[in-house]
Amino acid sequence: MIGNSVPDQRGYYGPFGGRFIPEALVAAIEELTEFYEKAKVDPEFIAEYDELLRGYAGRPSLLYEAKRFSEHVGCRVLLKREDLNHTGAHKINNVLGQALLTKKMGKTRLIAETGAGQHGVATATAAALMGLECTVYMGEVDTDRQSLNVARMRLLGAEVVAVRAGSRTLKDAMNEAFRDWVSTVDYTHYCIGSVGGPHPFPMLVRDFNSVVGQEARQQCLDEFGALPDAVLACVGGGSNAIGIFAGFLNDEGVRLYGLEAAGDGAETDRTAATLTKGSVGVLHGSKSYVLQDEDGQTRESHSISAGLDYPGVGPEHSYLKDTGRATYLPVTDTEAMNAFSLLCRTEGIIPAIESSHALAGAVALAPELGPDATLLVNLSGRGDKDVATAGAWFDVIGVTRTT
Repeated sequence: MIGNSVPDQRGYYGPFGGRFIPEALVAAIEELTEFYEKAKVDPEFIAEYDELLRGYAGRPSLLYEAKRFSEHVGCRVLLKREDLNHTGAHKINNVLGQALLTKKMGKTRLIAETGAGQHGVATATAAALMGLECTVYMGEVDTDRQSLNVARMRLLGAEVVAVRAGSRTLKDAMNEAFRDWVSTVDYTHYCIGSVGGPHPFPMLVRDFNSVVGQEARQQCLDEFGALPDAVLACVGGGSNAIGIFAGFLNDEGVRLYGLEAAGDGAETDRTAATLTKGSVGVLHGSKSYVLQDEDGQTRESHSISAGLDYPGVGPEHSYLKDTGRATYLPVTDTEAMNAFSLLCRTEGIIPAIESSHALAGAVALAPELGPDATLLVNLSGRGDKDVATAGAWFDVIGVTRTT
C-alpha cells in the first residue's frame, strides 16, 4: 500500500476524479470507502493480502534484462515480468485485494468488466478461491478476439455475459456492469479492473498494483545498483502504468512514459489515444480525459488490443499529464505489432499486445535517450490470449503442407 498526495478526501487528483454516480450507488461507494480506509492500515488485512501475493500469485515477479532486444533497440532494456504472475498479468494484484474486501464487507458476489479478458480471468480466479459467485461482462467483439480467455473464465465457474450494445467492446461492458451493480448492490461488489470509475476505485486499484513499482525500484537498486532513466508502460484505463509509476513518482530523475493505443493513428478517427486526442469530460463515474465529439458524446475507440480499446483513462493519468510528471505518447497498431514480433524473435517471450505498445515506446525513445540509457518496461501480461490476433496479423495461421 502507498500513501500519495493525491487524491484528496473527495477523490480528486487536481481537477480530475471525483464521484459521478446514481443515488442508488452512494451507500455502496461510501461503504467501500470506509472498509478500504480501515483495511489499508489493518495489519491483519495487509498480512493476508501479502501472503496471497507471495503464496498464490507468485510474487515477487522477475526483473529481467532483455539483452538481445536491447541490442536491437540501442540501449539497455529491463522487463518487469508481470506476465509470470498466476493468471498471466498484473491484474491479479488488484483482484485479490478487492476480493478480500468483498469478504470483509459480507458480500457474496463479484461482477467485473473485461476487455482482453485478463481482468475477467483474474476475477473468476479470485472468486473461485474465495467461494464467491462471479459474473463477467465482456463486449461481444472482445469475446470473439479473446475466446481463449472466455473459456478460461467459464472453466473457473464464472458466468460470462457477451454485451451486444454500442461498439460491443470494453466501454459497453462497463456500462452493463454498472447496470447490474445498481440492481444487486446489497450482495454484489463491482470489482473494477482499472484506475477509473468513481472514487475510491482509482485510488484502491492503484494501491493494490503499487507492489509492481515498489518491487521494480528495489530490484533495480539491488541488481543494477541504480534506478532506470525511464519507466515505460502501456495505457488504456491505466492500471499497470499507475502500478509501476507509483514506485518512481518521487524520483525526479526517472522519466515516466505512458504509451497509448493510437490504432490506425492518433490523427484518424480509429484511435484510442485518449490523452493525446481527448478532452476533459465525465465517463463511468469520474472526470478525466475522454474521447468525445463537439456535443460531449463519447466517441468509439479503436485498437488492435482489446485491453486498450477504451475511450477514457484513469483520472490520475490526466493529473500526471497536466502536471508534466509523466509523458504520454501514441503508438499505432503497426508499431505495437512490430515490437511484439521483435520481442518474440529476440527473447523467446510472447508479450500481450497491450504490453507491446510499451515495447514500441522503447524502440521509439531509445535514439532520443541515448545508448547509455536504461529503460524499464512493464511487461504487464503474456500473449497467449493474443496468438490468434497476432497469427492473423502476421499471416502465420494454418499449416504449411508439402506434397
